[in-house]
Amino acid sequence: MSHDERPEFRALEELQEVVRGVADELAAWRRRAQRAEAMLGEGHDAVLNRERMLELEAENRETQERLAAARARVEELLKRLQFLEDQMALEEQAR
Repeated sequence: MSHDERPEFRALEELQEVVRGVADELAAWRRRAQRAEAMLGEGHDAVLNRERMLELEAENRETQERLAAARARVEELLKRLQFLEDQMALEEQAR
């Protein structure tokens, strides 16, 4: 059975893909936060700051929801990987 055909490796690759997506999302959020901090430091008026803060809060909520979904997917993949490892251990014991 090749490396690509083994279910535990497919599950691990899916997990890595999800983790990469989460890392990319966090990097994007960090860049947005840094831009917002820079804007606040430049002395824009209070109305623009308030509007931008509301936009960032909405983005933050969306990001939190996406992270929660990603965490759930990671947990699901970890459970699948554990199941596959357990199955392999049982097969090894049966031999």
